[in-house]
Formats: sequence, structure tokens, C-alpha cells
Amino acid sequence: MARNSALQERFSRSFRRLLSGAPDGTPPWLEVVARGDEPGLFLPSDAPWVIHRDFGTLVGGIRALLMQALHPAALTGVRDHSRYEKDPLGRLAGTIRWLTVTTFASRTEVMREASRVNRLHERVTGEFDTGLGSVREYRAADPEFLLWVHVAFMESFLVAHQMYASAPIPAGTAVSGADNYVAQWAASVTPLGLDSAPSSVAEVDRIIDDLASRGVLNRSESIQSVIAFIRRPPLPLLARPIYRLLFDAAVVSIRPEFRTLLGLRAKPKWLIVPATRATLRVMRAAIGPESPIEDAALARLERISAA
Repeated sequence: MARNSALQERFSRSFRRLLSGAPDGTPPWLEVVARGDEPGLFLPSDAPWVIHRDFGTLVGGIRALLMQALHPAALTGVRDHSRYEKDPLGRLAGTIRWLTVTTFASRTEVMREASRVNRLHERVTGEFDTGLGSVREYRAADPEFLLWVHVAFMESFLVAHQMYASAPIPAGTAVSGADNYVAQWAASVTPLGLDSAPSSVAEVDRIIDDLASRGVLNRSESIQSVIAFIRRPPLPLLARPIYRLLFDAAVVSIRPEFRTLLGLRAKPKWLIVPATRATLRVMRAAIGPESPIEDAALARLERISAA
């Protein structure tokens, strides 16, 4: 048993090192989640906590990047201001930090993290080709563009969980667990300046369908270079086969018309879905059930009698 635990810890450390960039595998935001004497935006019984603790997020993160690329403003912002080519894992770590802190940390730390993101957004400005015969200015902090990034992110994590994870999503007082997740996760973007986030799956679908029908979501000239990078990022050799499967899983989960815009072809769903589910289960078993981040959040809640 001790050897198994040691092996799990080895896999777990390597996994955390890849996602956080920390040489010792200890995410630098672990302390952020642990400190404080107040609850956060969510409790363990809330839908965002349940979804974001699950390995389905590995597929959801890839899917979110692909979906965001459908909006020329988001694509231009990534191309012109992101360090995704020079330091892709560093950019990944920054996104994971925001997701983790917003989901599991105290309210004070959530606001502090939002301030960090807002400062980054202030520098993300420029012009983009709409693909509709005009050029527009953009600012990452504009509610219009924040809304698309939020919708693409949230819808991707929800779809990935529904397809590849097994934990039921708590419905709370909502019609369904999915609606509960959409409504609850809306609180995450209020500190970023977005007060009009959708509160139901139907509203999410309406936003996506409206953008698609108006041609706002389209295939821009630079989309293929970004897609090519998302398809084959410079990961460690041993991680590449798993990533290829996760990428295929993300593609399968995207609506056919959006796959066409992205220039992607889906592999057979009957093959990819069970293979992904099995791989995520194996990864969880190899790494072990413990999560230092979640454990730190639970310890904080227990300390303040809020769990």
C-alpha cells in the first residue's frame, strides 16, 4: 500500500508541476486558497465546486480555447497580447490560477485575483477584422467581449463535464444541475466587470445562436495558426498522447457547424467518448483521490465552521 501511495504521489507531483509550472509541484496559489477566515463564492455542495474539481475540466479547457477562437476579437487579443507561443504553460498556469482561486478561495482572495486579471485586461486593446467587412476596436474589459469569453468558457466546462465526468451536478433550487451551474458561475465574472452573465442554459444557447446567426462567430485568416498551436502545444513527450485524446474529445463535443468554422473534423464519437472517460478515470486513480487545493479549501471552511 505504501508503494502505491508513493507512486500516486509521484504522478500527482508531475501532474501538478505540468499545470502550475512549479518545480516542486506545489501550485503557488495553494496558499491563497488556504488562507482567510471567510467562505468563498462557492461551497462544496455548489455546482461550480463539483464541476471544477473534476478531471472533465481538462477537456473543457481545450474546448474553451477552441470556442473562444471563433470570435475575431478574442482571437486577435490572444494573438497580439498573449504569451501562448513563447510560454504556453505559463499562460495555462495563469488561467488555472484564476479558475482555482475563484472557485475555492475566500471572497477576499477572489477579489484580489479579479484585480490581477483586471490589470492584465487593461493592456489588452487593439483593432480586429470582424470578418464582416469592417474593422473594430476592442478592449478585453468591454462587457461585449467579456461575455463571449465567459460564455465560451462556462459552456465548455459544462458540456465537457456532462460528456466525460460522472459526478452529478447539484441542482439546488434551479430546474437542473446545468442551469444551477450557469447561474452560480455568473458570480465569477461580476468582479471582472460583467453584470449581464446568463443565468440559464437556455440563455447561454440564445447568446451563442445569436452571435452565430449574425456572423459574429466566423473563420478569420489567423485562426488556423492558433488552432494548430492548440492542437500540438509543446508538452513533455509523455503527456502528448493523452493530450491528443483530450483534444479529440474537445473537438467531438463542439457543434458541427462550429467545427466547420474551426476547420476541424471529429473522430468517431462512439470511440472518443468512452476512451476519454476511461483515460480520465485512470488518471484519477494514478494521481490519487486527494487534491491539495480542495483539501486546503475544505480545511479553511472547517476552520471557520462554514463547511
